[in-house]
Amino acid sequence: MIKDITFGQYYSASSVIHKLDPRLKIVLTVLQIVFIFIADNAVSLTLMIVYFALQVLLSKVPVKMYLKNLKAIIPILVFTLIFNLFYGTGNVVFKFAFITITDESLIRSSFLILRILILIMAGALLTYTTSPNDLTDAIEKLLSPLRFLGLKSAVHTLAMMMTIALRFIPTLVEETEKIINAQKARGADFESGSLKNKINALIPVLIPLLISSVRRAYELAEAMECRCYNGCEGRIRMKQFHLSLSDAVGFMVSVVFFASVIVSNIYFNDIVWSF
Repeated sequence: MIKDITFGQYYSASSVIHKLDPRLKIVLTVLQIVFIFIADNAVSLTLMIVYFALQVLLSKVPVKMYLKNLKAIIPILVFTLIFNLFYGTGNVVFKFAFITITDESLIRSSFLILRILILIMAGALLTYTTSPNDLTDAIEKLLSPLRFLGLKSAVHTLAMMMTIALRFIPTLVEETEKIINAQKARGADFESGSLKNKINALIPVLIPLLISSVRRAYELAEAMECRCYNGCEGRIRMKQFHLSLSDAVGFMVSVVFFASVIVSNIYFNDIVWSF
C-alpha cells in the first residue's frame, strides 16, 4: 500500500490542464474544495463530480494513479461510513438489535464519502499537472500581496517550504518501503499479532525514517547554502506567467459549474436528496 501513494508526484503530459496557468489552477482547486462542501443536494454534488471528471479527462493522467491514492484512505472512508451510518433520524431502512440505519444516515454517509474522494483527488490532480517549480512560483505570486505587510522574505520561504514538502512525499514513501522490506528481511512481522504488537513493530521503521528525513533535510540545506541560495533577494525567474485564452476559457467553464451548484442548492434542495 505504501508504494501506491502517488500524491505529490508530477506526471508529465501535454494536456490542456498542464498548460493552464499554475496560479489559476491553485485558485480553482481551492474554489473546487469549497464548492464540494457547499453542494448540499444530489444535483449540485453531481455537478461537482462531472466538473472533476472533466478535469481528469482533459489532464491525460491515467485514472489508475488517482485510484492508487484511494488505497491509503480506505480506513478513513470506512470509519466515516460506520460513524455516520448509525447516526441520524428519518425513515428506518434497517434495524437489528441496537443497530438502526435510516435513509438520512445513508444519504449523509454517501455525501461525506463522495466529498472526501473528490477532495483527495482534486489535490492530487493539482500536483499531477503542475511541476514543483511552477507550484512554488505560483504560490509565491498568489501570496505576493503580503509583501506590503513587510513579509517579503516570509512569502518566498512559505512557498518554498510547501513545495519541498510536496516534492519529498514520493521520496519518503520510497524510503519507507525500503525500510519495511529491510526489516522484513530481518524477520520483522508487520501483519500478524495484536494491535499493540503491530504498533510496536512500526518502531523499527519510524526511527530510521525519522533519522533519514533529518539527514536529508540537513543535506538539502547545505546544498542550498553551497549554491549561495538566499531566498527571494535578487532572485529572477526563467519562466514568467502570462494568462492566455485557454486560461480564460477554463475560468469561465469553472464559473459556470460553480454558479450551477449555487442555483441547484436554491431550486432543487426540496426536490432531491439533500444534506
